[in-house]
Amino acid sequence: MNRRTALYTGSFDPITNGHLDVLKSAAGLFDRIVVAIGVHPGKTPLFSVEEKRALIASTTAGFAKAAGCRIETATFSGLSVDAAREHGAVALLRGLRDGTDLDYEMQMAGMNAAMAGEVQTIFMPASPAVRHITATLVRQIAAMGGNVRPFVPPDVAKALKAKFTKRKS
Repeated sequence: MNRRTALYTGSFDPITNGHLDVLKSAAGLFDRIVVAIGVHPGKTPLFSVEEKRALIASTTAGFAKAAGCRIETATFSGLSVDAAREHGAVALLRGLRDGTDLDYEMQMAGMNAAMAGEVQTIFMPASPAVRHITATLVRQIAAMGGNVRPFVPPDVAKALKAKFTKRKS
């Protein structure tokens, strides 16, 4: 069987139901998905890389196995096309929530194609139930003590509560 690998990049700070929606759809199409966590020196994420890896693993294990797809994590700090090549990916996986995302992602896809024509960009439309979810809004709601359970898996909600409880102490 020809192994097909996709690279899904983002900050995943934290992983949300929107991210999982994209991954669930893609798991049926690819043998292997590398969730590539962006590491940028100028940014201070809420969760460490190790915490993100653990949350990604715990939230994807069940559906990945059921789909026959291996989901792995990695970090990257440069171009996504370079990370795709490094991991043997034939596709860059991108989630789309709305037209604004599409406009931006089309520009990115064009630039990536010019740099690495052998790596295709695959757009996965978000399901209507999760289109409104962003990690930024989830962090803001959690920071203000709001209920994030409709937007993230239980493991992530618990981790967010622990983070913000610790910060208040």
